[in-house]
Amino acid sequence: MQKYEMLILLRSDMEEDAREAELKKYADIVTSMGGNVEALDKWGTKKTAYTIDYKSDAFYTLMTFKAPGKTIAELDRVAGISSAVLRRMITKVEE
Repeated sequence: MQKYEMLILLRSDMEEDAREAELKKYADIVTSMGGNVEALDKWGTKKTAYTIDYKSDAFYTLMTFKAPGKTIAELDRVAGISSAVLRRMITKVEE
């Protein structure tokens, strides 16, 4: 299994419970497809470099995980259709 990082920018106006449920959804996708989440770093609300959907700040979270390659397509698909996600980026980590 390859190691990946997923940077997720969530809407900053979300309730904490809704934010936790959204992050748990991505961790559950990784584990259900045979991977494991190594770390979930919540960076908090920060200003974005430019406005995204008329918002100038977002809640940043970095998820580090190991998973098979097919997991990446599913994570990207689910994050792409979620209204809570402003931006996402998944990168492969060289070990």
